Amino acid sequence: MKDNAKESGKGGKTKFTDPQYYTNRELSWILFNRRVLGEARDKNIPLFERLKFLSITASNLDEFFMIRIASLQDMVNAGYEKKDIAGMTPVQQLAALDKAVHELVELQYSTYNRSLFPALTQSGLTVIRSHEQLTKEESAYIDQYFEENVYPVLTPMAVDSSRPFPLIRNKTLNIGAMVRGKGSGDELEFATVQVPGVLNRVVELPERDGKRRVIFLEEIIERNISKLFLNYDIVCAHPFRIMRNADLTIEEDEAADLLKEIEKQLKKRQWGQAIRLEVEAGIDKRLLKFLKRELAVEEKNIYTIDGPLDLTVLMKLYGLDGFESLKTPGYEPKAVPELPAGCNIFDEIRKGDILLHHPYQTFAPVVDFIRQAASDPKVLAIKQTLYRVSGHSPIIAALAQAAENGKQVTVLVELKARFDEENNIVWARMLEKAGCHVIYGLVGLKTHSKITLAVRREEDGIRRYVHLGTGNYNDATAKIYTDMGLFTCSEPIGEDATAVFNMLSGYSEPLMWNKLTLAPLWLKDKFLYLIQREQKYAKEGRPARIIAKMNALCDRDIIAALYEASAAGVKIDLIVRGICCLKTGIPGVSENITVRSIVGNFLEHSRIFYFENDEHCELYCGSADWMPRNLERRVEILFPVEEPALKEELLHILQVQLADTVKASVLQPDGAYEKVDRRGRKAVCAQEQFAKEASARAKAASAERTVSKRTFTPAEHR
Repeated sequence: MKDNAKESGKGGKTKFTDPQYYTNRELSWILFNRRVLGEARDKNIPLFERLKFLSITASNLDEFFMIRIASLQDMVNAGYEKKDIAGMTPVQQLAALDKAVHELVELQYSTYNRSLFPALTQSGLTVIRSHEQLTKEESAYIDQYFEENVYPVLTPMAVDSSRPFPLIRNKTLNIGAMVRGKGSGDELEFATVQVPGVLNRVVELPERDGKRRVIFLEEIIERNISKLFLNYDIVCAHPFRIMRNADLTIEEDEAADLLKEIEKQLKKRQWGQAIRLEVEAGIDKRLLKFLKRELAVEEKNIYTIDGPLDLTVLMKLYGLDGFESLKTPGYEPKAVPELPAGCNIFDEIRKGDILLHHPYQTFAPVVDFIRQAASDPKVLAIKQTLYRVSGHSPIIAALAQAAENGKQVTVLVELKARFDEENNIVWARMLEKAGCHVIYGLVGLKTHSKITLAVRREEDGIRRYVHLGTGNYNDATAKIYTDMGLFTCSEPIGEDATAVFNMLSGYSEPLMWNKLTLAPLWLKDKFLYLIQREQKYAKEGRPARIIAKMNALCDRDIIAALYEASAAGVKIDLIVRGICCLKTGIPGVSENITVRSIVGNFLEHSRIFYFENDEHCELYCGSADWMPRNLERRVEILFPVEEPALKEELLHILQVQLADTVKASVLQPDGAYEKVDRRGRKAVCAQEQFAKEASARAKAASAERTVSKRTFTPAEHR
């Protein structure tokens, strides 16, 4: 990097879009997954929580391969040579990622083998690494277990002149073998069997001397594989796993029926190009050569694994009973003081806007909002956008009930929500059968916004009640994702909400918006305006500051605007959980910018934006990160939080996160992330503090209601 940033532009003017000022998006993601892995390596965290974090890194990496690596590979195959914001071509990115990912995988398995595996044994849980380590009694138990529970489920497949190489399904664990006909000198043949996902991969052995021992299902199958190929001698057998390109290509403009087109594309995921092959360390070279040839996998995409393939299995270990002392106690979301149990939610919203902070506060009021709207005779219509919902969604059930009760129900179900396509197709059809009007998203755009509108006829006329959120309408993930939600019956926001749904269902753009700002047409310009306004104030010597919390930051226009504002003297604090393509500490460019990432028990998912505005601060929440896909290719909503008490609450959330000294990692000028130096500083864990505050508020509200009931009798009220 040049010493003087001003050399980047002509005439001494800084060129804030210079590639040297940006980090490649994919390499930044690797750094994020390393931060998650850092939690697995932290000995201050309970052992089973460390298992969970290691499992999460494996799950993250699977998706990264199926989508991001696959996309880059597609670009290379198509001869696409355009450079990214960091000046790297797809070929250069893949080369850099090849090195970074192999290093990450090595760190994953050294963490498991050198730290977690021994610690599990010391804690009374032994994971049998090989079936050869079983005692005589355990072997007999395992063989019987195989005969009774596993053998009936398996489908062994041999490959010869009449039986072609079978489809090896994406992400499945398999055991490959080289076999030879009994009593013959025939050439080696290939055979394989899939480790069935319908069976528990973690099998517990009879307890011995008070110690618990488990073995993985693939070891049981490998031990008994000769029973599957009775006419063959097993020369070698080893587990393997492949990852396929799962990046769907949907020609929406040409699709007569989007739902059917997506269903067709989903089937192709199992046939996508193999982009990664994981094999057991010590695999027979003949078997590896055969797999490499048949799967058409390049050498660089073969990962030799010293340990169990697919570390997501560690979540199964995490789920074992009896190890609660090695886990962080579960957190139960607390009641929202403004919405006591059994209240009429519409009455409470009319008293004033209500801000929700999940998972510290329960998601139940959002579900109750739909349920009450479904049964309330005054409610005429319900409209909602759905991106990802839970497996047994109470919201879906409430919407269906509303339609059956005669309400006008309009639901936009985003069929293109990645890896939730099948789930959303099921829900869409169910809602249609119940009588809901279902919209399948917009052509060329994903609808990622989180909004619900209930239209109610009241004594003084029609009133619109709106819920806006930063996270999905998913009651399951709402217990582990941090998100914000706002209930309001503000007339300007109600008008905007109606306009949103009219736009989604009828393609009619309003002439103007009152309070809401939408992508892809207006949101990016709004953010650029807000950033440039702070820059203007800083140049005039007036108070100027930006605090922004999001999941990812990789939009070049936004980053360039932040650089320019920083150069003008605006103090900018960014809380970015994952990808961050911005660099800090560049002289004359980003000296006034800090970036921190918080990785903890809850997944940081809320998007909150603070702009000082010359001491007339403005606060916003929304569904969009500062990424091109969110700002340019999705329907997103940014909403203001305007009531003074709620603004104070949002600012408090940002300030506590900026003060975190336990779970926060800070981006350094060299591109690395380092934990906050706690020497001489108070230990602050933002997530723990928010949990305590939510509990205290709920208790105080409950106590106040109890006192109120005891203090007044019905007669006294009269």
